Amino acid sequence: MIYQSIILGISAAGISAGIYLKRRGVNFIMIGRDIGGELSLSGIVENYPGFLKINGLELAKKFKQHLDYYKISYFLETVEGIEKINHIFKVKTNKNYYESKSIIIATGTQPKKLNIPGEKKFYHKGLSYCSVCDLPLFKNRIVAIVGGGNSALEAGLMASDICKMAYIINKNPKFKGDDILINELNKKNNVKIIYNSLTKEIYGDKFVKGLKYLNTENNKLEELNIDGVFIHIGLKPNSEFIPNSWEIKNNFGEIVINELGETKINGCFAAGDVTNIPYKQIGIAVGQGIIAALSNIKFLNNSS
Repeated sequence: MIYQSIILGISAAGISAGIYLKRRGVNFIMIGRDIGGELSLSGIVENYPGFLKINGLELAKKFKQHLDYYKISYFLETVEGIEKINHIFKVKTNKNYYESKSIIIATGTQPKKLNIPGEKKFYHKGLSYCSVCDLPLFKNRIVAIVGGGNSALEAGLMASDICKMAYIINKNPKFKGDDILINELNKKNNVKIIYNSLTKEIYGDKFVKGLKYLNTENNKLEELNIDGVFIHIGLKPNSEFIPNSWEIKNNFGEIVINELGETKINGCFAAGDVTNIPYKQIGIAVGQGIIAALSNIKFLNNSS
């Protein structure tokens, strides 16, 4: 079966696009590894209209309810490859092949890795990339948080309410996040910030026991005895399945789009954090998803 469109990614951008396609009667499906993506791992969200305060997991559930309300078909599969042959897009997943006349890529991002000794070994053994998911497991324990942006700041604030002590290791001389979060963090007595330091190794036995970092001011290797470590050093776009021959990605792996969500591949649209649009925010992803959907509908109308 050849669908009119396929949406890759089932989170803020993809679901908003799906709602608009469904309301316009487009024959399409959605494909994603899960519902919510990185949104489900977000902390408290206080800047999304309509909700004074809601965590990312709950907001993802709200999005899914909207998807289910319209009876939108989706498949929880991993996209492994994509190609375009004779005006038809062919999507290969870990379970099946799908074909469509157009496509919207809204696959979002994933956490960047430190790529240091111990990172793979202790994943889910005291090491996590999701503070919302796992920090509650470290009540009255000692943890380290690696990062210098809003995600690390939010993790530090959460840890201050849960943990006995939290160290935040920032490779830079100051944070890059919002002032309101920095000011709140500076009020916490059980949070110690370590600036100008590079995390070099995570060690332990069956679980995390410690962390080594290099102080770049004095070039001295230091150690922390900790029970857990949370890595928040940024995100990278989930775009590896897109052929390089399409030439639609920039040097960061982001999909380059115009103001209409169009790429240089006819019939291929993109939206959300996987694109080169700055300011990776839930509200922006939702808006981009709508733009991509409306552009997709126009494309299908002109192609029929």
